[in-house]
Amino acid sequence: MAADAHRSDLSTYLAEERTFLAWIRTGIALMGFGFVVARFGLFLRELSSVRGLPQFQTSALSVPLGTALLVAGVLVNIVSAVRHERIVRALDAGTPIAIKPSTLAIAVALVLAAAGLAMAVYLTRELATK
Repeated sequence: MAADAHRSDLSTYLAEERTFLAWIRTGIALMGFGFVVARFGLFLRELSSVRGLPQFQTSALSVPLGTALLVAGVLVNIVSAVRHERIVRALDAGTPIAIKPSTLAIAVALVLAAAGLAMAVYLTRELATK
């Protein structure tokens, strides 16, 4: 019976480790996506100069939006590390962990929804002017 208790404890630790690594992947993806968004205007300018196309009008929106996504990725990694450390300490101490909706997941979802909406508005505006 003690082996079963140890196994369930181990599975709880491993589940927390998987959750932590998923948040780290999410943070890295946000940082990478932010970098791409921030540098997209530069990419369009280089592409037009190499192909001899007319210069694209770039918006000042890509750099702030990309930077915001990059910072969001950094914050996700920091908050997930703090959360992971807090949960592992609680598991070590044997204290019950309150199950509640993840505010980090909700915040990331809202930030990504806002970024997607901003990109959709930007692309719609760009297509309407051409």
